[in-house]
Amino acid sequence: MLVKDWMSKSVITADINDSMQDAMRRLKENKISMLPVIKKGKLVGVVTDRDLKRASASDATTLEVHELLFLITKIKVQEIMTENPVTIPFDSTVEEAAEVLLEKKISGAPVVDKKGTVIGIITKNDLFRVLISLTGVGKRGIQFAFEVEDRPGSIRELADVIRRYGGRMVSILSTYENVRAGYRKVFIRMYGVERDQLPQLEKELGEKAKYLYLVDHRENRREIF
Repeated sequence: MLVKDWMSKSVITADINDSMQDAMRRLKENKISMLPVIKKGKLVGVVTDRDLKRASASDATTLEVHELLFLITKIKVQEIMTENPVTIPFDSTVEEAAEVLLEKKISGAPVVDKKGTVIGIITKNDLFRVLISLTGVGKRGIQFAFEVEDRPGSIRELADVIRRYGGRMVSILSTYENVRAGYRKVFIRMYGVERDQLPQLEKELGEKAKYLYLVDHRENRREIF
């Protein structure tokens, strides 16, 4: 899954000569938290709502309200922006983007093409949309979590049991994080199994692998094993 398919493509920008007041208004009107700053068509920085609040607060204790309002019309974006901003190549995977945002401790970044032109913005909210899509939580259904042996066919054995009961799998995810050596965690979200067959399905799955938890959205049933 590539960033170019999940980024926000409608990019609202600021010019380096825009006033702080202009930037504030643009963020508020568009309900966004970051503006790429452009100089002669090139990205030179970013300004965030945090930058604007910090710049305002620095003088708020010494100025009268009317003086502060006058000040924000005079301060230029280039004076408060973050220079040399982190950018994400448009052909990065969403996992790579998430890794960068986490490492840099930022909530979003401009997306650039091969020429360095800003073509979008990728934010944590966009990555949340990816997570929702990948897990298939919108289908609700039932999510099973297992600890399985890390060997060829171990996941297929679970999937085969579900298929035998007529179940449809929305997502299958796995990880090696926080699991003992020689095993992996597997998360399967499925739906379509008749309710009266669920107890037997759950029993057979438990014979194939160790249960970690079960979440049944329809019945609001949650079990941690």
